Amino acid sequence: MRVFSLVLAVLLATVVAAPADSAAELREVTGFGGNPGALRMFEYVPDGLPEGRPVVVAMHGCTQDAAGYGTGAGWVELADSARFTLVLPQQEQANNANRCFNWFQPGDTARGSGEAESIAQMVRRAIADTGADPARVYVTGLSAGGAMTAALLAAYPDVFAGGGVVAGVPHGCASSMIDAFTCMNPGKDKTPEQWGDAVRGAGSHQGPWPTLSIWHGTADYTVAPANQRELVEQWTNVHGIPATPTSTDTIAGYPHESYADSSGRTLVETISITGMGHGQPIDPGSADGQCGQAGSYLLDVDVCAAWHLSRSWGLPAGVR
Repeated sequence: MRVFSLVLAVLLATVVAAPADSAAELREVTGFGGNPGALRMFEYVPDGLPEGRPVVVAMHGCTQDAAGYGTGAGWVELADSARFTLVLPQQEQANNANRCFNWFQPGDTARGSGEAESIAQMVRRAIADTGADPARVYVTGLSAGGAMTAALLAAYPDVFAGGGVVAGVPHGCASSMIDAFTCMNPGKDKTPEQWGDAVRGAGSHQGPWPTLSIWHGTADYTVAPANQRELVEQWTNVHGIPATPTSTDTIAGYPHESYADSSGRTLVETISITGMGHGQPIDPGSADGQCGQAGSYLLDVDVCAAWHLSRSWGLPAGVR
């Protein structure tokens, strides 16, 4: 009897410890549309996600892939804790040798064509898959993914409620690969009106426009920090508000500037990561506010950009 009880206890412990077969996992989605940009779509849907929750699109930087960026930047763990559908587009070497999103090619950033349209199709598929709220779709990305974020906000302002550009450049900065290098460093200095016209010229949209959070390292020598200022000028001009901060404070000790409208709603914000090079700010750990895993271009600087973006967009469960 003692032996039988011991065996039964071991079996019960094994059953309890075994992971559920329905545990959420990152999966590739095929057949999501015509896919004119020839991208791959990966989707993460937390177990038991109710309908009406948001969607976040997160785009990797050059040399990265969807799974590595989604996990490393902290977006997968945040999808579980904040309860949203995560879409991770992936670039292929057949499109770009370094797996950069082609943010500098007009055919890949215009509404209805190329990579931009492929990503818009992914959003439509994710909404259909999960019954997500189409009014609460957000987009973010690092480096080339950040530059593509700016392009998507310009081309599809009716699809995205807000965006987060990490170490990226303004929309309309380049129209060729050669031109792209100048945009990255030292950057281009245009008037706010010129930058704003690049966004307004991307379609016939009259507003409202997506909000924008801009993250950049002050020691970034790949994509010059000057691009942060140009992005501020672009999107404050689009929103019709001054390019002068309405408030300044800090996030995790780093300078934070907010640009609000007359009602006090923040439409554009910047977070400057002092001393950080080119990469995504993360803060590995399990405490509130922490997320991410250190790796190539995933930099532990004691602040997780993904966590702060998710909060600024009101994504946590129970926040409507």
